[in-house]
Amino acid sequence: MNTTNAAAHFWTITKHRHAVVVNCFRAGIPVQGLLHDLSKYLPEEFLKGARYYQGNRSPNEGEREAYGFSYAWMHHKGRNKHHFEYWTDYDPVTRKMSPVKMPLKYVKEMFCDRVAASKIYMKDKYNDGSALEYFLKAKKTRVIHPETSALLEKLLVMLKNKGEARTFAYIRRLKKY
Repeated sequence: MNTTNAAAHFWTITKHRHAVVVNCFRAGIPVQGLLHDLSKYLPEEFLKGARYYQGNRSPNEGEREAYGFSYAWMHHKGRNKHHFEYWTDYDPVTRKMSPVKMPLKYVKEMFCDRVAASKIYMKDKYNDGSALEYFLKAKKTRVIHPETSALLEKLLVMLKNKGEARTFAYIRRLKKY
């Protein structure tokens, strides 16, 4: 393992995690913020992240290019409920894998995560519409519960149009969807 990549990866995930912690406090979900993405420091995720670190995108993309899928992502999404990919199960009627509506607290954390990730990876190119733009890019191919998708999109549109202060104030007051 390249120690320079390991150090850079550690710095990137730690900076991201701290940005999510701040966002989660602003969203009124501080405990989720403190527990956010701790699995990224486990060997199953950290070692792959260091190996495929590039600095401008998720190392999971590099691992996908190498293997056709990402071991680290498979581990991560199965342990972190703020990822919509965690929320799939067999539908008892269709007997097919289907998205499940996410609990509100995890949608809030997902929003906090997406905003922080956009800031970390985009650096000075980030603006309040960046996370929405990224979300919309894959909207047609994403397998996510429609109500979860609609709420996340609503929050991202609000961020773009009204800014962080108003959006986080709204999220703190949000009790159901």
